[in-house]
Amino acid sequence: MIAPGAPPRVVVVGGSIVGLIAGNVFHRMGWDVRVYERTAGVMEGRGAGITILPGLVEAFEAAGVHEEVYGIELPERIALDRAGNIVAQRSFSQVMTSWRRLYDFLRAVFPADRYHAGQTVERFEQSASAATAHFTGGERVDADLLIAADGLRSTIRNQLLPDVKPFYPGYIAWRCLVDEAALSAPTHALLFGRYTVCVAPGQQGIGYPVPGPDHSMQAGRRQYNVVWYQAVEESRLQHLMTDDSGRYHANGIPPALITKAVRAQMIDDAHRTLAPQFAEAIERARLVFFQPIVDLELPRLTFGRVVIVGDAAFAARPHVAMGIPKGGADVLELARSVEAAAGDYPAGLAAFEAKRLRTGRAIVARGRYLGTYMEAQLKSQAERDEAERQRVPERVMMETAAPTQYD
Repeated sequence: MIAPGAPPRVVVVGGSIVGLIAGNVFHRMGWDVRVYERTAGVMEGRGAGITILPGLVEAFEAAGVHEEVYGIELPERIALDRAGNIVAQRSFSQVMTSWRRLYDFLRAVFPADRYHAGQTVERFEQSASAATAHFTGGERVDADLLIAADGLRSTIRNQLLPDVKPFYPGYIAWRCLVDEAALSAPTHALLFGRYTVCVAPGQQGIGYPVPGPDHSMQAGRRQYNVVWYQAVEESRLQHLMTDDSGRYHANGIPPALITKAVRAQMIDDAHRTLAPQFAEAIERARLVFFQPIVDLELPRLTFGRVVIVGDAAFAARPHVAMGIPKGGADVLELARSVEAAAGDYPAGLAAFEAKRLRTGRAIVARGRYLGTYMEAQLKSQAERDEAERQRVPERVMMETAAPTQYD
């Protein structure tokens, strides 16, 4: 039972970027906030590079982050063909940053004693007046509102909607980070300072500079981030996610455990199919990992005192670069709706759900549209040929990770 005059309580399940946005926003609204993250050690961003799209800075400012410089500003975009020639080019200003930089900004402004790492939620229960999170160690925590920001493999979502599963469309994204100094002079001259798209036949990749491991944006100390989409039959995923000891990592294999044979094959494929500048960056990368691309959309976002946000609710393909911006916008709309309802939680959550369901569906649909070409690569030869005829390098270059109105 909440004491008279005490602030309302919120438990945030998931302590990555969207969870921290939620924790910070509600903390600044005067709520009693607790954020719980299942990872015990240092959080590492599996996204590596992040595009600063409209709305993301608004969410960070609402969370108490006020930075003049979020990342590296790029003045133009180019598209490369298989031979590494520029086949499209256009001025287009955009800021690129790293997952770790954004995460550290948010942790720095969140009360350390309110962030609980190494805490895994097993389940929750709720009544008309409260929700209770149960943890693996036996602890239970009551709250007026429980926010599930625990990502694609959300425990909370799986309890509420066990039959809703992500859809795998037939391709993965290799993500590679290479130190700026490791690139050859010709490759560096072409790639750095630009957002680059590779439109080799049957392949699609993007690349851009991001701050270095120490957040440095000084020339020579930055990194280059490559995202390469590769068609992979679902039956082959288990092979890619099995380490040298034979252990299968169903929830994603850690970068250090990807087998030498898998990485060697990936590098060989890159040299055989991609622009040589991309292949070089991939071969010289100090960090390599991959993620199966999936779609996920929910029929509902609110369940009594429980609300689902971010990738736990709608996971769109990364072509739209909307993972964090969408999650931040989810949190801002939730905060506004709850505050406007003045204690009427059902009304506030209903208002939130009505707005964010529409937006989430639109973003997922956009991601599917942008992924149509890669999805066709495991279909018939006629469908692949048609996809190739439909692909226009300049359109791919300008539509990928571009600002789009979804509301």
